[in-house]
Amino acid sequence: MRTLEQLWQRGAEFLGCPIAIMGGAMSWVSERHLVAALSNAGAFGVLAASSMSPELLAKEIAATQALTKKPFGVNLILMHPQLEQLVETCLAAKITHVVLAGGIPKSATINRLHEGGAKVIGFAPTLGIGKKLVKMGIDALVIEGTEAGGHIGPVSTSVLAQEVLPNIHDVPVFVAGGIGRGETIVSYLEMGAAGVQLGTRFVCATECIAHPKFKKAFINASAREATASVQYHPDFPVIPVRAIGNKATDEFMRFQKDTVEKVFGGTLSREEGQLAIEHFWAGSLRRAVIEGDVESGSLMAGQSVGMVNSEQSISEILAELTAQAQSYLDQA
Repeated sequence: MRTLEQLWQRGAEFLGCPIAIMGGAMSWVSERHLVAALSNAGAFGVLAASSMSPELLAKEIAATQALTKKPFGVNLILMHPQLEQLVETCLAAKITHVVLAGGIPKSATINRLHEGGAKVIGFAPTLGIGKKLVKMGIDALVIEGTEAGGHIGPVSTSVLAQEVLPNIHDVPVFVAGGIGRGETIVSYLEMGAAGVQLGTRFVCATECIAHPKFKKAFINASAREATASVQYHPDFPVIPVRAIGNKATDEFMRFQKDTVEKVFGGTLSREEGQLAIEHFWAGSLRRAVIEGDVESGSLMAGQSVGMVNSEQSISEILAELTAQAQSYLDQA
């Protein structure tokens, strides 16, 4: 019988830590304290660069390095206007792993990170894109299903895993989206995953700086309350956002309607309208996470939020997940 350590050995060796669990990069949440806590506890923290400037990212990396000597990664958004400078910031700080999110990266970006000594992780929403990224030289993949929180794709984690895991073996593949218990971690490892990525499960960690009201909303929510946003008009595409329903969810629909009407009325250009819709959630998330405005702020959460029942330390959460996983293996 294989042990948990044997099942995720490839992922653990790739990440350079004993527990092959990556922390999902959550804007305003995955900052120095949560990232360092994950890495210090044996998992792999990932810093969310989000819309940070290169200067701010450099400070956040340094602050994280002051809290942990263990490896951690940085998540960069490909559409960031200063992506090249952010890459150089990561390399100057000797970051070992860089996660490129929000699209297909350019070969030049991957090559530059390799030249600087970093391993590159990319997101594969389909098998085809996964194969493309492997050919481009990506070092590892994350496949994230629609059950995840924040911006999501259209395919469930279980279907993505069935499509990708039997067909991509050249690089480690980490599974994400809707994972809240150790038994599920084992199931994906047995299918061929090298490890997993969790975000929602760590929001209510004691080390997480999220506002107490934000954490309370997670603890009180059920899985069905974490719903995906709806696109109002077919001519104005929206990348769905999964969040716990509140006034912000309703306001987004009204905002889309008003914006579309302004475009068709000639008071706003199509480009300005599309940009306004895309930027709706940015400030809304900060209001909820940092200021505790859980009514009009965005409560981005995955459907695993129903398994978040209390505030626990990162060590306690990881111990619970690994115990569940090992118990499941022992009963097999």
